Amino acid sequence: MGGTKAGVTRLVDRAAPWLLGLLLAAFVVLDYGVHLAVALFAVAAGVSAGLARHRLAPLLAVTAVGSLLFSSWPAFAVASYYSATTLRRGGQVVLFAAASAGALLLVPALYSLLGTDHVLGPEEPITYPERLFLTLLLVGLPLAVGLWIGARRQVLAGLAERAERLEREQAATVERARAAERTRIAREMHDTVAHQVSLMVIHAGALELDGPDQQTRHTAELIRATGRQALTNLRQVLHVLRTPAADPPAPPPTLADLDRLLQQSRAAGLPVRRTDRGEARPVPVTAQHTAYRVVQEALTNVHKHAAGAATEVTVRYGQANLEVSVHNVRPSAGPPAVRLPGSGLGLAGLGERIRLAGGQFRAGPDPEGGFTVVARIPREPA
Repeated sequence: MGGTKAGVTRLVDRAAPWLLGLLLAAFVVLDYGVHLAVALFAVAAGVSAGLARHRLAPLLAVTAVGSLLFSSWPAFAVASYYSATTLRRGGQVVLFAAASAGALLLVPALYSLLGTDHVLGPEEPITYPERLFLTLLLVGLPLAVGLWIGARRQVLAGLAERAERLEREQAATVERARAAERTRIAREMHDTVAHQVSLMVIHAGALELDGPDQQTRHTAELIRATGRQALTNLRQVLHVLRTPAADPPAPPPTLADLDRLLQQSRAAGLPVRRTDRGEARPVPVTAQHTAYRVVQEALTNVHKHAAGAATEVTVRYGQANLEVSVHNVRPSAGPPAVRLPGSGLGLAGLGERIRLAGGQFRAGPDPEGGFTVVARIPREPA
């Protein structure tokens, strides 16, 4: 129902200028008689009135020429209305009003002084007050109506814009409130549920290793596996809660991003070299991500504690494992260490995660005075 009403309103709004033009043409023909010249001017006045909402110049031109040929030319009423609703500057409206009043008041006086009359619409003798009233009727009243309608349209447009702006602000406020609530829920889940599930997995792993009998160890293994899966699902939920829907999560860094990480260390003054060993095989993204974090954390420690030390990163592809090692020699005297942002996990946390996944981890000093970090990550978690 509402759509039909809106469609009728649009149709009437589009047809109104042409209906007004048709009315003007009919009035010209009825008032000045049926002659070829009158008919041509009637058609010109009607068409220009139909186009006046988009192009005002043709109507003004027809009105100006008609003021010289017709007495009390009715096109002034239509031109006055559209000038008030179309012209944007007040000075232009005043100029039009002055020119129109001059044409209606002075042209007949000039013709009377010259002893002639309008060519197509001779004028009946009227008094000056009557002529002044006619000018107010053809120019002043349409101008007043047009100015009122134009001001009303501006007010309605301003109200619509304000309502739209308030709606956008309200939507933004609601979205910020939702984001804040998602962040709060994610923080609470991380601080409580994730921590407790992690402790459960660690204790289950210890019980799996030191259980008194096979049944207990089997149950502990089941609890540990279930807890690890719960942690994975919980991390996914937390990521969704923390990430806006319109901002897709960035993929985790993998071995493909390792060269960029090494280049950042070189730019910071650390001579680091990468060596790949074994036949490159497809490695799950989870294992690649863990290997990337091991190298990142090891390089961060080198920057902190052995700035400038020559460092070698080795990636070894095995049948069942992916092994990464980071080895640096004894640091020589050089510039102070440059602190780079770490992953926030720490080598100890990484080692615990790798061991729980069935891998091996070792980090410690070398007899030569350097430091080595070695992580053997299984392709598939145990």
